[in-house]
Amino acid sequence: MTDSAPVVVDAPAASRFEVLVDGRVAGYAQYRRTSSSVSFTHTVVDPEFEGRGLGSVLARGALDATREAALAVLPYCPFIRAYIQRHPADLDLVPAGRRAQFGLAPAPDHPVPDDPR
Repeated sequence: MTDSAPVVVDAPAASRFEVLVDGRVAGYAQYRRTSSSVSFTHTVVDPEFEGRGLGSVLARGALDATREAALAVLPYCPFIRAYIQRHPADLDLVPAGRRAQFGLAPAPDHPVPDDPR
């Protein structure tokens, strides 16, 4: 067990966010970055570190960093997508026009208008 808090860092040379525990990579969220968005493609937590909530720590840190950079999120990774579903305050990171593609509901304060047909 560790005494230090996990730290999430961006590792752009590897195209991923990493969660570090005592300086060791305990997991990562792979991404593709463009000038306007970050597409999360895969998230992994090393089996040695499973069961400690590090996947959620990683998702939170990665989404916070993406928000701070004013980039949109495209959650191709099922783990990141599920995290956003459980944390609706992060739904605004996914462009409204792309949410249905990922099975995400509209933001609570931005309901989809009724179909005029």
